[in-house]
Amino acid sequence: MAGMFDNTVVLQVQQANDIVEVIGEHVSLKQKGREMVGLCPFHADHRPSMNVNNVKQIFKCFACGAGGDVFKFVQMRENLTFPQVIERLAERAGIRLERRQKAKRQKVEGQEAQGEPAEDVDPNRLAKANAWAAKHFRKNLEDPDKGKYVRDYIAQRQMNAESVEKWQIGLAADSPDDLARAAIAKKASLKLLQQAGLLVGQNRDKFVNRLMFTITDVTGRVIGFGGRTLDGNGAKYMNSPTTVLFDKSNSLYGLEQARHEIVSTGTAVVAEGYTDVIMAHQFGCTNVVATLGTSFTAGHARILRRYARKVVLVFDSDVAGVEAANRALDVCLAQRIDIKIASVPEGKDPCDFILAAGKERFEQIIDEAVDVFWFKWERLKDKFNGDATLAGKKAAVEEYLQTIATGLQAGNVPALDCGLRVNQISRIIGLDSRQINAELNKRVRRAQRSAGYRQGEQEVAGIDYGRGAFAAAQREVLEVLLNEPGLYETVRQEITAEVFDVPILRQIAAILFEMLSIDSETPLRQVLARTESVELGKCLMELAHAGQEKGNFESRLTGALDAIERHQAQKKRSRIEAQEDKSEYLRELYDNTGKLNVHNLGMV
Repeated sequence: MAGMFDNTVVLQVQQANDIVEVIGEHVSLKQKGREMVGLCPFHADHRPSMNVNNVKQIFKCFACGAGGDVFKFVQMRENLTFPQVIERLAERAGIRLERRQKAKRQKVEGQEAQGEPAEDVDPNRLAKANAWAAKHFRKNLEDPDKGKYVRDYIAQRQMNAESVEKWQIGLAADSPDDLARAAIAKKASLKLLQQAGLLVGQNRDKFVNRLMFTITDVTGRVIGFGGRTLDGNGAKYMNSPTTVLFDKSNSLYGLEQARHEIVSTGTAVVAEGYTDVIMAHQFGCTNVVATLGTSFTAGHARILRRYARKVVLVFDSDVAGVEAANRALDVCLAQRIDIKIASVPEGKDPCDFILAAGKERFEQIIDEAVDVFWFKWERLKDKFNGDATLAGKKAAVEEYLQTIATGLQAGNVPALDCGLRVNQISRIIGLDSRQINAELNKRVRRAQRSAGYRQGEQEVAGIDYGRGAFAAAQREVLEVLLNEPGLYETVRQEITAEVFDVPILRQIAAILFEMLSIDSETPLRQVLARTESVELGKCLMELAHAGQEKGNFESRLTGALDAIERHQAQKKRSRIEAQEDKSEYLRELYDNTGKLNVHNLGMV
C-alpha cells in the first residue's frame, strides 16, 4: 500500500485484528441478532446506530453513513493515515514490520543528522518512546538506593506492590539529565524524546524528582505522563505537553483499566486525581477514572458516552471541588449523558476517604449521588438564602436557567419537569412564568444552533455518485459484484473499469475488477483492505448494503449491462454523427479545388 506494504502484509494485519475487539476498545457493543450494535463515535449518536458484523468483519452506521473495515474505523477514530493504521494494528497484533520500520527510522535519523526537517511525528514511534521512558522510570523506582525514599513514600500512601505494577508507577530521578543520559547510553533518539515532551531545551529532563504516573489510552499505548513533585519544587503536578498522542482535554486516566467494568455496569465514576483512581481500583471499585488536572471537558464526556449510560462525578467537598463539579455537570448534560454528583464528606479527597472508610462506604456514596437539577436547585436556594449580592443572585438564576435550557436541548428534561422547575423559579425570584419560559426558549434555540453546527462538523461528507441512467447502471454493477463476486465473469466479457465515468465509482471498479480477475470469490473485507481512502470505504459500504437490500443480482446485472451497452452505442453514434457534421461543414467551407470559399465564412 502506498509503496510501503504489499497486499499479503495488509491482509495479515487485517485478519489478526478482529473488528469487534478493536471497535469494542472504543465503543460499548451489545449483541443484537447476528450483529453487534453500539453508539457511533463519528456523529452525535443518541441511540445505537452502528452495526458491526463479526462474520464479514465490517461496520456501518445507518445514521451518518460511516463504514468500512477495521482499518477505516481506526483511520477515522484516531485520525491516522493508512500506513500509520497498518503499523498501529500490526503492533497491536504483535506482527513485526521490521524492514519498513528500519528503513523509515534510518531515513528520519539521517535527516536529523544532516539538519534537515524530519517527517511528521509518527504516533506509534512516539508511543514506543513513551513506553521506553516508562520502563526507565520503573527501573529508577526499583533501584535499591535511588528509589528507596520514593518507595517509602508510596508505602506511606498505602499503595500496594500490585498497584505500583498495574499502574506503571515510576520515579523521575533527582537529576536534570537522568533520562537524557540513559537515552544516549541506549542510542535512543533524543529528537523523539523531545517530540514526546520528555526532554526540553538542551536535552534537559522535563520531569525531575517526581513520582511518575504513566498515562495510557484505551488500548494500552503509553501516551503521556503525570509527575507529582517530591521536594515541593515547581507545580505540585505536571503533565506531558500536548502531542499527536496526548491531549489532556481528551484523555482520561485509568480508562484502559476501567473500560470493561464501565461497560459491564453502565456507570463511569469520575474523580479528580491519579491516586483517587489507583486507590479505588485497589479496593475493587474498578469503574473509576480521572481527569488529568484539567476541568471536565466535552471531550471527556464524548469518550465516556461510548462506554457508559450514567456518569457519577466524585469531587472533593471543598469549594474548588464543588465548583469543578458544577462546571462538569453542564458539560455532561449537553452531551446527553445521565449525570449525577457524589460528594465525599469530611473534606477528604476520594483516595483518603476510601482508605479511611473502605469500599462499601465509598460505593454507598456513589449510589446516593444526586441528580444534576437537584444539585443546581440547592445552589440556587443557597444563593438566595445566604448573604449573596443582587449580582450573585442574578448569576445563580442565569446559571440554573442555562442548565434547564441545556437539558431541554439535549432531551434530558421532560415537559412536566420543565413546567415544575419554571414555577419553582417564578416563586423564588418573583418573575412571571411566561417571562421565564421566553428566556428559556431563547437559550434553547441558541444551544440548538450550536449543537447543530458541531454535529455538522463531525459527520462524514456525502458522496457524489453521478446523475442519470448511465451513472445508475455503473453503481448497479458494483452493488451486484460486491454481493455476488462470482458474477464477475459475466461482467468481464462486456465491460472494463475504463467504461465508468463517475470518478469514485471508477476508482472502486478498478480495484474490484483487478482483484476479481485474480480471485472471483474475493470478500468485501479484502476489497476494503485495498482502499486507503475513508471516503472510498464509505462508498463501498453503501454500495454493498444497497445491493444486499435489493437482491435479485443476476437480473439486475443483466439490466445494468444492457443500459451500459445502450449508452456506449449512443455515444458511438453521437461521435459518428459529429464527425459527419464536421465533414459536411468542411466540404461547404472549401471549394472543389481545396481553397477556402470566402462566401461561406459567415457560417462560422
